[in-house]
Formats: sequence, C-alpha cells, structure tokens
Amino acid sequence: MNDNSERPAVIQRGLYFDEIDVGARYAHRPGRTATETDNVLFSALTMNSQPLHLDAAWAADSPFGERLVNSMWTLATMVGASVSQLTLGTLVAQLAMTDITFPAPLRHGDTLYTETEILDARLSASRPGQGIVTMRHTGRNQDGVVVASATRVALMWCRDADGGTARAAAGTSEEV
Repeated sequence: MNDNSERPAVIQRGLYFDEIDVGARYAHRPGRTATETDNVLFSALTMNSQPLHLDAAWAADSPFGERLVNSMWTLATMVGASVSQLTLGTLVAQLAMTDITFPAPLRHGDTLYTETEILDARLSASRPGQGIVTMRHTGRNQDGVVVASATRVALMWCRDADGGTARAAAGTSEEV
C-alpha cells in the first residue's frame, strides 16, 4: 500500500480560459432523471403557476395529454450539468444566454443528458487576465431527442490571473 500523505490532493475544478479548446465537445455525465417532485418544487420556488406543470387534470386535456417538466428547470439543469467540467471555480461571471429553444418536451421520468460545444473563445479587451467563452449547451432525453439548447457566454479566469478563485471554490489553499 502506498503512503499518500505527501502526495498533493487532486482538486476538481473547471477549465481556465487558457485550457478552452474551440470546437471541443463535452458530454456531461451522469444524466439527471426529472421527477414530479423536481417539477413541482421548481415551479413553486420560481412562482410559476402554469397548470401545464402543476395541474394533472388540466394538463390531461392539453395537446400533450399530461404535465410537462418546467422548461426553466430543463435549462437550469442543462447549464448546471456543465459546471463541474467547465466553470467550477474558474467562472468570473455569466454574461449572456441566447438562442434558447425547447424543440421537444421533457416529461416526468425522462433523463436529461447534456453536452456542451465550445463555439468561441477570446481574451477580454477590458478585463486583463480574463477571457470570454461562448458555448452551446444541448440537452437530450434518454432517446436522444433534443429537448433544449442554449448559447451561453461566460467570462472566465485565465490560469495565472485567478487570484486563487479555483482553489477557494475547491475549499483549499493548495496549488491546483
């Protein structure tokens, strides 16, 4: 058995701007199965009283024949699935979300699988040590049907300029 007491800890973090590879695609796993509880709680927390999400009798008469998962839950979960691989502790700010679409519904019991493609990356002209990354998140259900997509623009730290942000996010002062 090895003595690991002197070996540095491996710390999970997102990518620094310098590590971003335009054109790269990340498959975020595991997926997330949407439950009725997720849908009802998220709708209630966000004050969304849409009966399509909350009222089974009303939704039964809708074109879908049942309640659907709140699309904002789908969007938030899709972006959240990317954090540990891409922006954990390396994000300065989220700048924009555009081109958001929901081409097919997500239903209770469906599993959302997310992937992210890096579309563009450039150094910030006004914020030294930071870069702007444009990415497209795509969410698919367990059958591969696209249920959501969004383009996201994020301001991210460059490796040598983060001021310890990634280490602080990981809860340690050790070098990453």
